[in-house]
Amino acid sequence: MKKTICLYFQVHQPDRLRQYRFFDICRDSHYYDDFANRTILKRVAQTCYLPANRLLSELIRKHEGAFRVAFSISGSVLEQFERYAPEVIDSFRELADTGCVEFLCETYYHSLASLVSGKEFKAQVIKHRDTIEEYFGVVPAAFRNTELIYSDDIGSMVYDLGFRTVLTEGAKHVLGWKSPDFVYNNPRHKDQKLLLRNFSLSDDIAFRFSDNSWKEWPVTAEKFTGWLHGSGENDEVVNLFMDYETFGEHQKPATGIFDFLAYLPEAVLSDGGFEFLTPSQATAKHDSVGDLEVAHTVSWADEERDVSAWLGNELQNEAFSKLYALEDKIADIKNESILSDFGKLQESDHFYYMCTKFFSDGAVHKYFNPYDTPYEAFINYMNVLSDFIVRVNDAAAMAENDAAPTKTRRHGRR
Repeated sequence: MKKTICLYFQVHQPDRLRQYRFFDICRDSHYYDDFANRTILKRVAQTCYLPANRLLSELIRKHEGAFRVAFSISGSVLEQFERYAPEVIDSFRELADTGCVEFLCETYYHSLASLVSGKEFKAQVIKHRDTIEEYFGVVPAAFRNTELIYSDDIGSMVYDLGFRTVLTEGAKHVLGWKSPDFVYNNPRHKDQKLLLRNFSLSDDIAFRFSDNSWKEWPVTAEKFTGWLHGSGENDEVVNLFMDYETFGEHQKPATGIFDFLAYLPEAVLSDGGFEFLTPSQATAKHDSVGDLEVAHTVSWADEERDVSAWLGNELQNEAFSKLYALEDKIADIKNESILSDFGKLQESDHFYYMCTKFFSDGAVHKYFNPYDTPYEAFINYMNVLSDFIVRVNDAAAMAENDAAPTKTRRHGRR
């Protein structure tokens, strides 16, 4: 039986906050850096999304459907595509029309809701599922949580929403002696299958590809195909999961990253021992080799592969708890602006910017951070949140007054 190669790309851009000062509170409730969001989105569209989509379309046609990939596109970035680069949506629709691309479901706002609120998590997953169907004409059948965050509890929530295929991280501390290159299942739901990221091979492309001090540099399609063989003689599925921005943005075109992607399918398929499948196809083909218990939450971030990148210090937990403390009040508010801002303020990126790790993963956090320090990120976010809290309280009080019974007097004719 051929070994399955499963390629999945995450597409996301956050709604970056503008410099929001203390004196803006209760005076200006526009929180976003529209110039930065537009400039970055347009740049990444030209360096990554459009050329990479064109290349994938060419590869699918060239290999007559034997080359397949999957995407998870957050609702946050879809909204930005609509505003700033609608041609990107058209290019993803062209990929959808090939029948060789699977679109996954996730939280609409790329949020951490699964860690604190089952209700909000469910609402965002349904919103994202419906949005993907609206844009691309397909109902997602497989699920990946924000940053591949997963636990048995999260798996159960996803199961109740109808998803039987879930993508997550092949974390060493969970796997132990086991290989990530098999299909496993949630021990609570035997028919819910798990696909685990092979982080070593994925990061060879996403992070190490252009590192000329790395002993394996340069990476060619042929060399990488050899590594796929080396993952294990009896292994069944190699899951290569990474940010789509790897191509052209994180790894610049001058590194040869597009040439690598262009030749990879041919190198893999001509070998004869591999096939490309989407996540749903992979779990349909391969049986689970056993339970994988994930009692504590894992993610694909940092050496720890946990949630400390977003909730690992007091700054992050303070901001996170104050935001979600508003959930019950917001549930009774019908104001679309408040609901939209609540979603955007949940984006995991805001909490990532507050991370205070300065050791093994500090460089990665700095690279993706628009702030000079995590303390600046915290102060700016809390200023925004302070204004948002005032708006929520005002709207909740208005909703309560509107719902209160009014006393009327009947006046008879005189």
